[in-house]
Amino acid sequence: MKKSLVLLLVFLTFLLPAKVLAQTPGFESSAEYAALIEFSTGRFLYLKNENEPRPPASITKLMTLLLAFEALERGDISWEQKTLVSEKAWRTGGSEMYLEVDTEVTVKDLISGISIVSANDGCIAIAELIAGSEEAFVQLMNRRAAELGLENTHFVNSTGLPADNHYMSARDVAVLARELITRYPKVLEFESQREFTYGGIRQYNRNPLLGRFAGADGLKTGWTPESGYSLVGTAMQKDMRLISVVLNTESDEARLAASQELLTYGFRNFEFVEIAAAGEKMGEITVKGGKKETVDLIVDKDYSVLIPVGRQDELELVITDRQKISAPVEKGEKAAALQVKLDGETLDTQPLFIAEDVDKANFFVRLIRAIVSLVRGLFNKVF
Repeated sequence: MKKSLVLLLVFLTFLLPAKVLAQTPGFESSAEYAALIEFSTGRFLYLKNENEPRPPASITKLMTLLLAFEALERGDISWEQKTLVSEKAWRTGGSEMYLEVDTEVTVKDLISGISIVSANDGCIAIAELIAGSEEAFVQLMNRRAAELGLENTHFVNSTGLPADNHYMSARDVAVLARELITRYPKVLEFESQREFTYGGIRQYNRNPLLGRFAGADGLKTGWTPESGYSLVGTAMQKDMRLISVVLNTESDEARLAASQELLTYGFRNFEFVEIAAAGEKMGEITVKGGKKETVDLIVDKDYSVLIPVGRQDELELVITDRQKISAPVEKGEKAAALQVKLDGETLDTQPLFIAEDVDKANFFVRLIRAIVSLVRGLFNKVF
């Protein structure tokens, strides 16, 4: 029961929007709408006009891919399953993988086409396979957006082609991208591929970060005349993954530059520092009626926290939520929490656990302790 509660709290923490972590003065993104998030913690490292709804163009396809991977996980569809290409999919304009009407295409090819060359026809085909029609699929998209807490998002289609009332904010895009990569890291195997050939037609990945920015392996570009140039980038350096979002820039060069600036800012100005190793003592707690009157509190895993570079010595560690512990107690029981603070703000909270079993003391020992406690109390009152 306790383990289930801890897992639930971790899950809820994952869904809740995070505050910006000590945004560095003097840095401002060249993009008008931008967000930068650290992947493992969900902490935002930079935000600019992050809640403004904007036309997302093909960034929309992140939700289409999320629903496709979820359908695969449920077993509703399979990688090698084939579907018949409809006339609607065939007629869809914009970027495409050149599906031919009334031909069969596998789910794997559709996900490849959507991921690598941003195929609009592929989006229609997989939407129809999963939900029966694109209209029904869009209802699923909006329902999933609500579940993820995307407050400034509304979908009208599965592709991102221009449509009234179709929008996302930079913050929402970052949260969606993190959800997709967290649950289905396999998506990066597709998004990082440099080219895709279907029907004898070779096309190249439109993501300008690939091969230009160290560690870049995704994620999605977007462009329409209405939306301008957008890019969701992600890169891994020194065991830290960042996700950058820039929306509605004026050119391909501008979105690349803005994305590189954001990612470089994140990697240069933030770092993970070790707070404690697994099993390391962080404090102790009283055990009422135990053979030992106190027991050590430990973390159960290696524990690191994301902080601004060079501020490790300013961290404050505070033990909170101490529980009333009575013997007997077992090793591994949750008994308190460790808060890591910087500038008075709690950066992270980690549960603390009992380090060893503590049996109940015998009656004689408990009696002696009670007498000593009584005498000590009387002495303090008198003197």
